[in-house]
Amino acid sequence: MRVHVVTHPEVRVDPAVPVPEWGLSDAGRDRLRHLLALPWVPGLARIVCSSERKARETAAALAAATGLPVGVDPELGENDRSATGFVPPAEFEALADAFFARPAESVRGWERAVDAQARIVAAVGRAVAGADGDVAVVCHGGVGTLLLCAVLGVPIDRRWDQPGQGSVFSYDPVTGRGARPWVRLGEEGGARVATVSG
Repeated sequence: MRVHVVTHPEVRVDPAVPVPEWGLSDAGRDRLRHLLALPWVPGLARIVCSSERKARETAAALAAATGLPVGVDPELGENDRSATGFVPPAEFEALADAFFARPAESVRGWERAVDAQARIVAAVGRAVAGADGDVAVVCHGGVGTLLLCAVLGVPIDRRWDQPGQGSVFSYDPVTGRGARPWVRLGEEGGARVATVSG
């Protein structure tokens, strides 16, 4: 069994809409074709995603390709940033840097990285429990990075962040070892990757 961690691809950014309700953009929907072409997709036994719209839309594409139902677990959601709501991109990146750099602290009211990490690890554990084959976990960049740090057994650090929206890494949930790196869908040749060696 392997866990395939998939982050949603590009979204339609709308400051007037709550972030959890942002849907995929045209570019994001186009990137889904690279996800569906991955060789492990036909062998999936289970698909689980966060309750956020962009993750549900990504999971729905996998469900349509495999005929599998989608399980929704709100605990797979991105770190809670409701204290600030939408912030401009440059400010967001600075906040995200601080979120990863000071994982035991709340940055401007955001959920602490250590708490988000514990939540995502527990949620993935539930997603995998009792599965009789590979599991796709569709989530978000921040919590996906926190999960990767836990799988690797390394301190929380943004250097393990995804190369871009719409990325994937895979690992063995028993040993923590992975044969696949963290790769952006459709950019396998040039994307920055984090090797999962367990």
